[in-house]
Amino acid sequence: MSTVPFSMRLDTKLKKRLQKHAKTEKRPASYVVQHALESYLDGLEYERKITDAAFAEFDQGIFVEGEAVHTWMRSWGTDKELPMPKAVNEIDVKRAKKVA
Repeated sequence: MSTVPFSMRLDTKLKKRLQKHAKTEKRPASYVVQHALESYLDGLEYERKITDAAFAEFDQGIFVEGEAVHTWMRSWGTDKELPMPKAVNEIDVKRAKKVA
């Protein structure tokens, strides 16, 4: 992997923390920063991916109703904890209401 120089400004406390961690790990501070940044960006990219997927499902009418989530969450830690609610398809729900 080729690398390019990159500079940034850190506040004094953060720089000291970085240097302490680098010393503990017996690695250069640049190595620690590179791996921390990679990990941070991986997390952001993953969050974006799952958010985009959730919005795509919502756009298709597939979602978990808010009240079902609240009921489920209120059951947490009780003797009658409920299973996680399942997603519904708004189109199917509308069809079922027309039939009923």
